[in-house]
Amino acid sequence: MQRRVYRPGLLIGLLLCPMILAAQPAAEGDNLEVLAEELVRIRGEVESLNSELNRRQDQHRNEMSSLAAQKGELEATARREQLRVDQLEEDLARNRERAEQAGIAGESLVPVAQQAIMSLRQHIDTSLPFKPQERLTALAEIETQLETGSLAPPRAINRLWGFYEDELRLTRENGLYSQVIRLDGQQVLADVARLGTVAMYFKTRDGHYGQAERSRDAWRFARLDDRAAIQRIDALFESLRKQIRTGYFELPNGAIRLESE
Repeated sequence: MQRRVYRPGLLIGLLLCPMILAAQPAAEGDNLEVLAEELVRIRGEVESLNSELNRRQDQHRNEMSSLAAQKGELEATARREQLRVDQLEEDLARNRERAEQAGIAGESLVPVAQQAIMSLRQHIDTSLPFKPQERLTALAEIETQLETGSLAPPRAINRLWGFYEDELRLTRENGLYSQVIRLDGQQVLADVARLGTVAMYFKTRDGHYGQAERSRDAWRFARLDDRAAIQRIDALFESLRKQIRTGYFELPNGAIRLESE
């Protein structure tokens, strides 16, 4: 007869086996739950990034549309200024021809000079307000000397000829100058950055920035409060101060903004 042997280790193993089998599915369940939560989190981040991407794409499209519109307006402004230059050149050529036809016989040149003075005065009144008073004063001096006879008509024609050439040179040059401007009803000394006869910006001695704005045929100086615009104008001043007169600059355009109002 075979005697049964009591084996406690085998008994404990048999007892623990169901417990292990029961614990394994529970652990797998926990892992799946963690993975599901991670998946939800990642999906949320993807959706958030996708929304941000869409927003930036819309913003980019809007900016490109705005830049395209400004480019078109700038080209139109450049064409208008070119027409003004062409008009000045035509006036200069016509007056030169009239002067040649009239010869240097004194009094016959007086009407030619008077017509040229009137044309230049109208041009200054409607052009970019770059030192208008100085330009008008110089013109008035020629006119007074012509009227009083202290300046001979041929010499007056020569000076007016030089005046035309100075006006034409303004359309080709960019630069930094000092000028008294009228701002908020007061005369203020400011540094001005002039870009041909298309745009003009100022910086007052107390740190205010602005631009010349056009409404129909009149110009005025207006302060700017937009921080981005101020930074762009400041960058322009800094470049001109360093004698950097060409390059790519993003700048507000007073001529465009008020014309569209």
